[in-house]
Amino acid sequence: MLNTVIFYVLDKTIKQYRQFAQSCIDQAGIDITVDQWLVLNVIQEAPALGQADIGERVFKDQASVARIISLLEKKNLLQQVASQEDRRRINRLITPQGQQLIEAVTPVVLQYRSTALRGIDESAIEQCRQTLELIFRNCQSTTNGQSGE
Repeated sequence: MLNTVIFYVLDKTIKQYRQFAQSCIDQAGIDITVDQWLVLNVIQEAPALGQADIGERVFKDQASVARIISLLEKKNLLQQVASQEDRRRINRLITPQGQQLIEAVTPVVLQYRSTALRGIDESAIEQCRQTLELIFRNCQSTTNGQSGE
């Protein structure tokens, strides 16, 4: 019965994919979690983002992002320094060790993504992406007090 509910299947699939992704990273002998890798990538792409913005991009609350950033610092993958222009801001820099880790994880990520999408043509993937974006917008507009599209 639950398998006929699209949101159940979606949630089940996401959880299985995350377990698969973590397993692939672990099997490659790389000491990082999927969430840590996501945060590291967001920081690499946009180092000026604050914790709340990072959290928004990786779907984590600010406290979780703070813990992940702290762990990345302890692993010497990330460095945080106060901004010279604005002491309230923190500049985050990927360390050389962090850059090496990103380079090591990237082919693993590409491989597990490819495996997960095996047998699905690009048009089906695009249709799925558009459908999920529509569901997202429908839910977002409802939570913002609007009545939908």
